[in-house]
Amino acid sequence: MHALIDTGPFAPCPSPFNLAEYVLRAGQALPDKIALQILSVTGAERWSYAALIRAIRGTGTGLLQAGLTPGDRLLLRLDNTVDFPLAYLGAIAVGVVPVPTSSQLTQAEITAMAQQIAPQAVIAAPDIARPDIAAKVIDLATLRSWRELPPCDFEMGDPERLAYLVFTSGTSGAPRAVMHAHRAIWARRMMWRDWYGLTKGDRLLHAGAFNWTYTLGTGLLDPWTLGATALIPAAGIKPAQLPLLLKRFDATIFAAAPGVYRQLLKSPIPALPRLRHGLSAGEKLPEETRAKWSKATGRRVFESLGMSEISTYVSASPERAAPLGASGFAQTGRRIAVLDAAHQPVARGTPGIMAIDAQDPGLFLGYWNDAAQTEARFAKGWFLTGDTVSMDEAGAITYLGRDDDMMNAGGYRVSPLEVERAFEALPQISECAAVELSVREGVKVIALFYVADGPCNEAELADHAETVLARYKHPRLYIARADIPRSANNKLNRAALRAGWKGSQ
Repeated sequence: MHALIDTGPFAPCPSPFNLAEYVLRAGQALPDKIALQILSVTGAERWSYAALIRAIRGTGTGLLQAGLTPGDRLLLRLDNTVDFPLAYLGAIAVGVVPVPTSSQLTQAEITAMAQQIAPQAVIAAPDIARPDIAAKVIDLATLRSWRELPPCDFEMGDPERLAYLVFTSGTSGAPRAVMHAHRAIWARRMMWRDWYGLTKGDRLLHAGAFNWTYTLGTGLLDPWTLGATALIPAAGIKPAQLPLLLKRFDATIFAAAPGVYRQLLKSPIPALPRLRHGLSAGEKLPEETRAKWSKATGRRVFESLGMSEISTYVSASPERAAPLGASGFAQTGRRIAVLDAAHQPVARGTPGIMAIDAQDPGLFLGYWNDAAQTEARFAKGWFLTGDTVSMDEAGAITYLGRDDDMMNAGGYRVSPLEVERAFEALPQISECAAVELSVREGVKVIALFYVADGPCNEAELADHAETVLARYKHPRLYIARADIPRSANNKLNRAALRAGWKGSQ
């Protein structure tokens, strides 16, 4: 059987359409319901749907009064505060194109990114690096003053038109600006049942910061679209404090990156009677972490596979759990395949490149001002994700790694995730990354970079490899580190490990 799944067409996006109007539509009928709580250990800042909608539409009015017009790019340089989603949705409401960016970026990094998109304006918090470009600067005080302005009208139009830009993480090269249409929020409906199990009555706590796109979509926009309640930790909350917040604020769903789950498991977790399940995305969730979380809480974690160009498209869910090691199944409304080098579906069980139908309603419009790179991602009616995966007989997808992260050991292709899973099972290893390194001309080996919580020596690691991995998968180098580098989007950065190791030779 070929590795191709077609779950049937998804309902077309209505027209005319506006992403922000759609997100806030359910809240219009629930003015007094709490839309957002920003959590601290001593209490919470509460936003009703009425207050949220008023602030967003006032922000839209302010942007128009500041001289911005539909289609203008607006770079967001904001910290982990509610200002971020208010500015984002306020811009989209009036047709201005927001560009979310991580507050951790340096001035050099954000300048290079801003030069790609030439924004007409930048909203800038005082302590966040600003790009060195010629553009109108809107300060935080001005942004906040707009919340009380009269409400803007929603700019309705073609759902295919540009709504926002988001930068790829850039772990393998220069970040690229990904263009998304207004219809992207409509396509996210496929995640409600097939990943979240989300309902109007849920209280979803996302562990990420406001200014992370994972938080923006999963933690805010999707709950608001349904009329549910979003819970976001205030700036400065530590992972060890999250279990208390989950319990105190009656969270029913918890969403986080795998690293956050690992951090939480370092401390005792109280009983969480209201929690139904957890969600994980951003990188592969180690099976060891999943098992420990389930044992500690009695709750399952459902994983998804996605990327900046489409968000998630493969996932597990409360209705359909994934087999051990797999990320999940194609969401209803998706058509996906695993392809060979000739862009033909492989046999099930055979590794290949993950591909998504080029007509998927959640797929990006292309890369900003980069037609060549956009074209390179498509072949024979498929969008090529660059992820190496396999599909089993039941259609479950197992993620094996980025194509450019796959390792070659004596002619065998080896997934870094398989090697990492083997060592994450050791109690003294808190984090690790497997990378192929060039040790001399024509000679490459598998190396394991690791962070140890306790005593650990190379002989012990080598002995462990002998018992759990085929010999050709054994690391030949074991390199201790104080931490494992991550991108601004909190993804493991193997490219930085390779580059840093070369510099140390």
